[in-house]
Amino acid sequence: MNRRHWIYRVSGLLASMALPVAPAAAAADKFPLSKPRQEWKKLLPPDAYKVLFEEATEPSGSSPLNNEKRAGTFICAACNQPLFASAHKYESGTGWPSFWQPLAGAVGTSTDFKLIYPRTEYHCSRCGGHQGHVFNDGPQPTGKRYCNNGVALKFVVEGAAMPALLT
Repeated sequence: MNRRHWIYRVSGLLASMALPVAPAAAAADKFPLSKPRQEWKKLLPPDAYKVLFEEATEPSGSSPLNNEKRAGTFICAACNQPLFASAHKYESGTGWPSFWQPLAGAVGTSTDFKLIYPRTEYHCSRCGGHQGHVFNDGPQPTGKRYCNNGVALKFVVEGAAMPALLT
């Protein structure tokens, strides 16, 4: 067996271990707001749907929210749950909106093996929409970098009414 063949076999094995055991519809049932994927697809713009429910990643530098500096709250683009306070946003230099801390109870995490090695993926705790990945290279006091897809967020400026939570 040559080296290339061995690498392909190991990569295939690792990728197969990352496949979900339960169907996507069943996985969505574990969140307080559960909708079939087809319903989310009708409710969201295509790029937002792909990030939130197919776990895609938007291109670095493509989100206007990366440059958002006003006081306010970043909310889930799918269900409108508040996720991050603007006071916790910082410039990470990655090209994606980055935060050092989410709001209490706003996100959940899971392990993602899409790049072969494990990463910590985080999602909205209410609808399960994929937001991004969390890394241990952020600023103090947490040392965390919640690297978010801008298309998975909406921004509500301080003083404006929050939109109703989607039901």
